[in-house]
Parts: sequence; C-alpha cells; structure tokens
Amino acid sequence: MDTLALDPVLARACGAALAVVLLTGAWQKLRDLAVFEASVDIYRLLPEALVPLFARAFPALEALAGVALLFDTTRSAGLLMALAVLGVATAGVIANLLRGHTEIDCGCGGAEGHTTLTWALPVRNTLLLIVAVLGGQDGSGRDLLWIDYLSVAGGTLALLGIYAAANQLMANHPRLIQLRN
Repeated sequence: MDTLALDPVLARACGAALAVVLLTGAWQKLRDLAVFEASVDIYRLLPEALVPLFARAFPALEALAGVALLFDTTRSAGLLMALAVLGVATAGVIANLLRGHTEIDCGCGGAEGHTTLTWALPVRNTLLLIVAVLGGQDGSGRDLLWIDYLSVAGGTLALLGIYAAANQLMANHPRLIQLRN
C-alpha cells in the first residue's frame, strides 16, 4: 500500500512559515529579556533559581529550531526542537489555565505582546504543532521548479497572514468583551 506523500511546496511553506514564527518569537523574547524573564516567573512553574536560565535557553532553542527548519539537512532536527518548544509553551499555558491564572501575559509576544491566557492559545499552538509536523517533512521526491518557489513564498506569506490575524484576534478579544460590557 502506498502512503500519501506531502507535496514539497506545502512542506516547505509550512516549514518556512513556522521558522519565521519561531525566529520572530525568539527575537521578541531576547530583545527584552527582562520582560520575558518576568513572564516566565509569573507562570510559577519553575523554582526561582531556574527562571533566568530558562528565560535564556528557551528563546535560544526557539531560534535554533527556526533556523534548522529552513535547511534540508537540519529539517528533522528543527522539527524535534520546534515540537519541544511548542510543547513546553503549551504545557505552561495549560497548567496556568487549569489553575485559573488567566490574567497573566502569555509571554509569547515580548514587551508589546499583552495577550492574556485563554484556551485559544493551546488551540493555536496545536495548529502550530501540525504545521511543524508538515514543515518537518521532506515532501515527495519530485524536484521543485521555479514556479514552485513562488508558490512556497506565497504559501508562506499566506500562513503568516493567518497567524498574525489569529494573534491579533486573540489579543483584542478581552478588550472587545470589555467594550461590550
């Protein structure tokens, strides 16, 4: 029985879009490390002594995963690192949601983030995990043509647009509820 092979255009677009998401997230965290460290501390999941180490290691691994997803030779390692980063972030959000700590910033957008914890974040991260699995694939054995690279670029931009729109909706949702009340 033949298995369905993922088209390399879809695989590369997913990988490139996730790489941009990871690299942007790492940059936002590293740009203002004190803010990210405070976000990690507010989660109250780590001993206080480990917070600074985690706050430095997490965005470094996030950046490494993003870069690794861009190259054929490191794509599978990038997939594993991306799954680890997304898994840890999602587990932290879920742990706080289950404890009722919803009025804290997720820490995913750096100093300008301001997205409080909701169940939409684990849903978004689950979709990113699916994109990671798709982006970690080599795709079918067919060679890419010049037009395929344009399709990869277009697909990447489309996925990033959807991601940005979803993030903005999540950030605005609490404000819209306040306006409605």
